[in-house]
Amino acid sequence: MSQLSLRLQRLAPSATLAMSQKSSEMKARGIDVINMSVGEPDFNTPDHIKEAAKKAVDDNYSRYSPVPGYMDLRQAISDKLKRENQLEYSPAEILVSNGAKQSVCNTILALVNPGDEVIIPAPYWVSYPQMVLLAGGNPVFVEATFEQNFKMTPEQLEKAITPKTRMLILCSPSNPTGSVYNKEELRALANIILSHKDLYVLADEIYEHINYVGRHESIAQFPGMKERAIVVNGVSKAYAMTGWRIGYIAAPEWIVKGCNKLQGQYTSGPCSVSQKAAEFAYTQSQECVEEMRKAFERRRDLIVSLAREIPGLEVNVPEGAFYLFPKCSSFFGRSVSCADSAANGTTINNSTDFAMYLLEEAHVATVGGDAFGDPDCFRMSYATSDDNIREAMRRIAEALAKLE
Repeated sequence: MSQLSLRLQRLAPSATLAMSQKSSEMKARGIDVINMSVGEPDFNTPDHIKEAAKKAVDDNYSRYSPVPGYMDLRQAISDKLKRENQLEYSPAEILVSNGAKQSVCNTILALVNPGDEVIIPAPYWVSYPQMVLLAGGNPVFVEATFEQNFKMTPEQLEKAITPKTRMLILCSPSNPTGSVYNKEELRALANIILSHKDLYVLADEIYEHINYVGRHESIAQFPGMKERAIVVNGVSKAYAMTGWRIGYIAAPEWIVKGCNKLQGQYTSGPCSVSQKAAEFAYTQSQECVEEMRKAFERRRDLIVSLAREIPGLEVNVPEGAFYLFPKCSSFFGRSVSCADSAANGTTINNSTDFAMYLLEEAHVATVGGDAFGDPDCFRMSYATSDDNIREAMRRIAEALAKLE
C-alpha cells in the first residue's frame, strides 16, 4: 500500500518530462533520437549575460538573497514592464522565484482554496491542472478547438464561470499551441473578468518575446485589470536561460506579500548569481532576443511547410512560442503491417500511442495531445536546428506512410 500523501497521489507525472527522459534513455543506448518533446531553446545563453554571472561570482554574490529577490533585479523588472509593456509595477509589486514554474505554483497556492474552481482553456500546459489539484482546487477545462485556433472565446469563459470560480489561467503566446491572443480578444476576456467579483487571471507570458505577429499584448493593460491580474514571466525562453531558474510575478502587493510568505517557507530567495545575470539581461542590449526570435520564426515557417506536406496531418500556423500542435486524429485506428518495422502489429488508438509510435519507429520524440487536454493533436517543439527539423519531418513522413 502506498505511503505517499494523498496530495501527491492526486498528481500525474509531467508527460513532457517523461517523454524527454525516455528519449534520453534511448540516446544513451546509442539510438539517434531527435528530441522535439521539451520546450527549451537550443541556443546558448548570450555571452554578455554569462560574463555578468562570472562577475557576480567574483564579487562574492554567494550568500542568501532576499526572499523576493534582489532590489536591483526587481527594479530592472519594473523598468522592463514600463518600457516594453506600459505596465506600472513598483518593486514591491514584484516577486522573483526559482523559475516561472514556481511563480505559477506560488500564485495558485496563495489564492486557491480547497473546492475553488480554476478555469483552464484546453489545450493547456501540462502543469496547470496539477498545480490546481495540489492546492485542493478543481480544474475546469474549456475546450478551445483547432477550428478556433485554440483560443477561448468570451462566451465560453462566461459560460464556465460559477460562484466557485476563483481564477482563470491564460497563456499567451501559448504552450502547447503557439496561439496568441490579440488586444481586442484580451479586452473582451478582461470585460468578462471585471464583471465578476473576486475573479483573478494568472497571465503566463513566459513566451512574450517569441512572437511573430507584432507587439506582445498583456491582459493587465486594461483599466481595472491590474488589480485582477498576476503577470508571470521570466528569462528562460527569451534569453535562453532555462537552467538559471529565474521567473517572477508582477501583481497587487497583497498577492506578492502572500507569495513571499509562502516562498520564504519552502525555498527562500532564488540563486544569487542567476539573479545578477538576469538583471544584466533586462538592462542591457536586447539585440540577442530579436536574433533568437527571428531564428524561431524561420523554423516555424520551415516546420509548418514540411508538416503540411504529410498526408493526414492538419496544421495551423502558430503565431508565437516554438511549438507546432498538429491534428493527428486521422491516424487513429490505423495499424502497422510491415514486416521490417519494429512496430509491426502496432495500432494507433490515441495521440499518446501516436507519439510513442513516432519515438519507436521514427526516433523522433514528441508529446501526445492527451497530456495537454486535446486528444486529437500532438506537440512538437521546433526549438532545434533547421537540419534537425528537416530530418525529423522526413522520418515522421516515412513512419506515417507505414500506417494502414
